[in-house]
Amino acid sequence: MKILLNLLIILSLGSVSIPTISARFYPNITITPPNLLPNYTNPAWDSFKKLAGCRSGETLDGLAKLKNYFRYFGYIPNNLSNFTDDFDATLESAIKTYQQNFNLDVTGELDEKTIDQLVRPRCGNADIVNGSTTMNSGKWQTTTSFRTVGHYTFFPGTPRWPDSKRDLTYAFLPENQLTPEEKSVFSRAFARWSAVIPMTFTETNSFSFADIRIGFFSSDHGDGEPFDGVLGTLAHAFSPPSGRLHLDNDEDWVVSGDISRSTLLSAVDLESVAVHEIGHLLGLGHSSVEEAIMYPSIPSRSRKVELANDDIAGIQVLYGSNPNFNGSSSSTPSAQERETSGAYDHVRAIQGWCLMVLVIAVSFLVL
Repeated sequence: MKILLNLLIILSLGSVSIPTISARFYPNITITPPNLLPNYTNPAWDSFKKLAGCRSGETLDGLAKLKNYFRYFGYIPNNLSNFTDDFDATLESAIKTYQQNFNLDVTGELDEKTIDQLVRPRCGNADIVNGSTTMNSGKWQTTTSFRTVGHYTFFPGTPRWPDSKRDLTYAFLPENQLTPEEKSVFSRAFARWSAVIPMTFTETNSFSFADIRIGFFSSDHGDGEPFDGVLGTLAHAFSPPSGRLHLDNDEDWVVSGDISRSTLLSAVDLESVAVHEIGHLLGLGHSSVEEAIMYPSIPSRSRKVELANDDIAGIQVLYGSNPNFNGSSSSTPSAQERETSGAYDHVRAIQGWCLMVLVIAVSFLVL
């Protein structure tokens, strides 16, 4: 009996995984019980909703925060500060440019559609750099220093990885201690880009010497681009050849499962964000095409991982086309396959718990 007990204990220990990462990851959000999900907190920009209907000439508490938002994303020059809660000409101009970039009616007022767009979680990279917009809405044309064809855009100077770098290595911050399943999300994200351009991406254990370095961080993490907690800015990445990709450690990251069915209002699809940020790592700026991966924002509980024609056209300007590219960017399992995989993980988890219960029962018998 004691031999049987010891054997069951060993088996149970092998089936139980101990979380070792600080970020919140959900292996399959579809089957995660609601009581195991964190309490939903107000998103970073939820306070902007009370500004709806505000227009030029008015004064309202919260407009100074909105001006700081616009300065962060390039719509107000960095040399302006000490903002007031007055709806002045500077704010009106910023709103008009923002509305143009996001294909909204250019009213210069904080109408409902503009507020809805402002509060969406988004990439932390600026839409406007040094006074030049990185977005081209199609409704509005402007002369900028960006090379713009269609709607996709590039960073100033059109930086790209040199021709000698066509097999880029990537590594994860060791302190994050990501699991193989979590790392596989990035592998799939890289595969979507390598399917359309003649580049490959290979994981390495050498974080210091990798071409691309991926890490999860909270708040101020030393690069001058602090994160802001739940939702708000989700991640940011730097232009080639920097290779730095940073994600907000405080987000509720979903690894697999149907995120649209999640009861967690702050759920963010990790692969969707990873595909977008890799676009920045390769040299793409933001696009005004809402279906494009390089569109700056993505609602929580939504998923967008397929490269749009705008993404493909832009990245192929920089690197050319993959000789094997057949016009489709799909390179991952179907939704049904992902659900099946998640269900299998769920079954394994149930088996592990049943085994633990059996161990406890046998222990009482022995005693």
